[in-house]
Amino acid sequence: MTNIRATLAIVWRIAAPYFRSEDKWAGRGLLAAVIALELSLVAINVLVSQWQNRFFSAIQGYELDRFVREIWIFLVLAFTFVALAVYKLYLNQWLQIRWRRWLTQHYLAEWLNGPTHYRMQLKGDAADNPDQRITEDVKSFVEQTLTLGLGLLSSVVTLASFVVILWGLSDKAPLHIYGTDIVVPGFLVWCALVYAILGTALTHWIGSPLINLNFEQQRFEADFRFNLIRVRENSEQIALLKGESAERGNLLQRFGFVIGNWYAIMSRTKRLTAFTASYGQAAVIFPYVMVAPAYFAKRIQLGDMMQTGSAFSSVQDALSFFVSAYRSLAEWRSVIARLDGFEMSVSSVAETAAREPTVAIAPTSNAAIGLEQLLVKLPNGEPLVAANAIAIEPGERVLVTGPSGSGKSTLFRAIAGIWPFGTGTIAIPENARLMMLPQRPYFPIGPLGDAVIYPAEHGVIGPDKIAEALNAVGMPRLAKRLDESGHWNRMLSLGEQQRLGLARALLHAPDYLFLDEATASLDEPSEARLYRLLTEKLPQATIVSIGHRSTLDAFHTRKVALVKDGAIHVLGGAAPAEKAPSAAG
Repeated sequence: MTNIRATLAIVWRIAAPYFRSEDKWAGRGLLAAVIALELSLVAINVLVSQWQNRFFSAIQGYELDRFVREIWIFLVLAFTFVALAVYKLYLNQWLQIRWRRWLTQHYLAEWLNGPTHYRMQLKGDAADNPDQRITEDVKSFVEQTLTLGLGLLSSVVTLASFVVILWGLSDKAPLHIYGTDIVVPGFLVWCALVYAILGTALTHWIGSPLINLNFEQQRFEADFRFNLIRVRENSEQIALLKGESAERGNLLQRFGFVIGNWYAIMSRTKRLTAFTASYGQAAVIFPYVMVAPAYFAKRIQLGDMMQTGSAFSSVQDALSFFVSAYRSLAEWRSVIARLDGFEMSVSSVAETAAREPTVAIAPTSNAAIGLEQLLVKLPNGEPLVAANAIAIEPGERVLVTGPSGSGKSTLFRAIAGIWPFGTGTIAIPENARLMMLPQRPYFPIGPLGDAVIYPAEHGVIGPDKIAEALNAVGMPRLAKRLDESGHWNRMLSLGEQQRLGLARALLHAPDYLFLDEATASLDEPSEARLYRLLTEKLPQATIVSIGHRSTLDAFHTRKVALVKDGAIHVLGGAAPAEKAPSAAG
């Protein structure tokens, strides 16, 4: 019972916000219409049950006129039922897509709220494969919540309606306690109730392991799919290393988990299906056996007997809702658990940021970026980089050096505001525009022009300016392909991607440009030309670079080194860089 209450609380927390959102009136209206149609279908079933009694009684009494009249009544009921069923399905699907759209937008907003998605990945939270949460699980949650909710409502109303009918039929064929004249009132109702309770209890006992098995199946499927995507995205490196055999073994191992868990589901489903199918088949004949003595004693007519079978079936189906829907309920609970895990993971990131000391990003009226009492840590709390009283003045060209793994890139992430682990303050000038260019820039799949100006929206920067920037960074062949769509991170070499990254910087013209080995894949002459281009096109911008080449000294006015001090590296040792005579030439 505690688990049921907890599950329903989670369902309410996930579902209720939509019906209080800006789309609430459409959602509430569609839900009300679907419920009304569901109840109307139950009413039609009650009328059909009554029709069934009259129809078979007319057959038994050889009453042709009554038989023909009942045929016409059935046609009206059948047409009405079909019309109601069609529109119930249509409005249900309409509600599903609106609800799913809102939930998808809501989860995307939460996941892509600042660097939340990045911090979730850093912390290794339980919400693995957020893509599956936002696609498959949201879809399944909406569809199954409506299906199971309406099914439960229909069962309750059906039970209330047909219990009355079944009770009345029990009075026509009373059951006496053996050896006495004591009549068991409504004995058919009690028979249906006992039958359904026993069936539900046994179904739960047999099928309860399916809940965890379905949860694990989704996890194994998502893990297998994720690793397939990684192989596709890193196919060049795998081919160069001739790692196909290793990847095949890794993928088959992960697929083995999918197969093993699926066999467990098959075994458990076989047992559950064997029971539920037997249970359903026995329910077909059971009510006729119960009223057969009264029929052959001629206390009831054929119509009463047929209506008894129909009403008993309806009551038994309503009472056995959890039997027939058990596997769907198991899948639904696993979907709820995954969405709950995703929500908890998003909330955990926000709560951790509010509770634990973090690197503070503070706007300042000063013109320089300042690092004060800064201690950048790893996610596990281990100190990595320390800096104090460090200022980056407007217009400076600063080169940050240090051994690999000393935390240079992590320091840049902290300045960008996406790395929360640590203490201290990073003062950023008010309204200053910062841009970070990593060693491997990101380009969304789509038209080349949109990929270059990312994250600006389409049309914000004209094609002429984009073509000019591409020509400037030495990519004139791409200037004529701005409307061509593609996966540019796969179609272009890393050096070409870095040129496009610098074209993006030229187009956005940031106040502070941070280059994290953003030219490392270019040859030294090309690197020199592009640094001179940045100086020419962005004369007011402050440029801070991470690099290991000594040739970069010529393009920076100050060099700051990360020096090892015990377990951490300290940013300091500021010294003017030697300028090569050819730097400006």
